[in-house]
Amino acid sequence: MTRRFYTVALLGIAAFLLTGCAPPRPDHPVVGAKNFTEQVVLGELLAQEIEAKSNLKVERRFYLAGSYICHQALIAGRIDAYVEYTGTALTAVLKQPVDRAPQRVLDSVRRLYRARYNVAVAQPLGFENTFAMVIRGSDARALHLTSLSQAARYTPNWRLGAGYEFEQRPDGLRGLSAAYGLRFAAAPRTMDLGLLYRALNAHQVDMIAANSTDGPIQAFGLTALEDDRHYFPPYQAVPMVRAEALKRWPQIQDALDALAGKITADDMRAMNEAVDGQHRDPAQIVREFRVRIGL
Repeated sequence: MTRRFYTVALLGIAAFLLTGCAPPRPDHPVVGAKNFTEQVVLGELLAQEIEAKSNLKVERRFYLAGSYICHQALIAGRIDAYVEYTGTALTAVLKQPVDRAPQRVLDSVRRLYRARYNVAVAQPLGFENTFAMVIRGSDARALHLTSLSQAARYTPNWRLGAGYEFEQRPDGLRGLSAAYGLRFAAAPRTMDLGLLYRALNAHQVDMIAANSTDGPIQAFGLTALEDDRHYFPPYQAVPMVRAEALKRWPQIQDALDALAGKITADDMRAMNEAVDGQHRDPAQIVREFRVRIGL
C-alpha cells in the first residue's frame, strides 16, 4: 500500500467515524481499540471490567486503525473510552515536544486532554509499551549486538520494516535515525503491524520497529535492541475516557480504579502471545487474567 493510498484510506475512515455512524446510544458505553492485538486485549479488559462493576452492556468497537482515528472517534463521541500510551498522546496527538520524564508526561497529558478535549486520563494500568527495534536473534549473536548504538554500523546494509505511523510520527523513525545516525539500504518497508514479524523471520527485512510487549519477541527468539541513548519517551498505558461518559455512567470510574497498576509488562506479553501465538480468543484470555489477579 502506498503512503498516499494509506493517507486517503485514513481520511476515509475518519470521515466515516465522524459522520457515517450513529453516536453511542445513551444507555450503554462504547469502548474502542486500535488495530493490533494488545489494543484489542486492553479494550476487552476495559469493557469486561466496566460490565463487572455495573449492569451496563458495553459495546466493543475495535480495530479502529491507529491513534489518530481512535482520538477522533473519542472526541466526536463515537466511542467513550480507549487505551492510549502517554508518549503517543504527548507527541502524536497533542503535538508537544518529546519529554522523557514519566510523571511529567502523564501530568501534561492529563492537563491538556482535559482542557482541549474534555477527556479524563485515568491512572496508568501498570506497564509501559515502548517502541522496540527488533532484529533476528541469530544476527544479534553473530554480530554481538545488544544496543542500537552498536547496530548503527550495520544498518547501511539492512532493510527496515515499520508500521505506517512510525515512519511519520514525531517520536518515530526520523528522530530515531538522527539520534543514532541510522541509515538503511533502502527506504523503509511499511506494512501492517501484524506482518512485521513475518517479514523479519522470512528475511524480507532485517530490523523492525515493533513494540516492547509483543509476544513474538520471546516466542521467536528475537532480540530487542536497547535504546541506550534513551531516545523514546515514556509510553505508559492509560485509559482515556470522555468526561461526559464518566458523568453519565459513574460506574466506569470504579472499573478504572480497579484496573490501576494491575498489569505488568510480562502480563501483557503473555496475553499478546496467547492471542498471536496460540490463536486464542482475546475475550477468554482477559477473563482468565481477571480471575487470576482477583478482579
